[in-house]
Amino acid sequence: MAEEVSGVHSIGAGIYPKAQVLNRGIAKLIDLFIVAAVAQMIVPVGFLAGLAYILIADGFAGGRSIGKRLIGLQTVLPDRREAAGFRESIIRNLPFAVAQLTFAVPYVGWIVSVVIIAFEAVLILGNEQGRRLGDEVAGTQVLDAGRLALPD
Repeated sequence: MAEEVSGVHSIGAGIYPKAQVLNRGIAKLIDLFIVAAVAQMIVPVGFLAGLAYILIADGFAGGRSIGKRLIGLQTVLPDRREAAGFRESIIRNLPFAVAQLTFAVPYVGWIVSVVIIAFEAVLILGNEQGRRLGDEVAGTQVLDAGRLALPD
């Protein structure tokens, strides 16, 4: 049974086309630049502030980190048809937080970080809804903003 939600057809509840992969990459890159800038500007606690941002960023402004807001993406709970909150943001971004923590360890940590990020990227490319490991665990999906017509 198909239904139309904001001009997008879904088959059953909570199935929506994935956001463009390039847009997701650009949004994540913007967020990572923010994390790097915070780490450099607030030297004693910048690393922890950046880690906190990575974890909670998708809980702000109706499921939108700063990068997602600028690019026009939104993290949602498709089955409940609502924006992701801080709880879901923390769960879905744990792999990136682990990558940041391991990146602090020279050489081996850098390799582990790259492997984690590459693994998540491969999942985004290969999954029909563009859901990576963090999305599967948190029950979230990244959509082009407006797919569910959710408020900010």
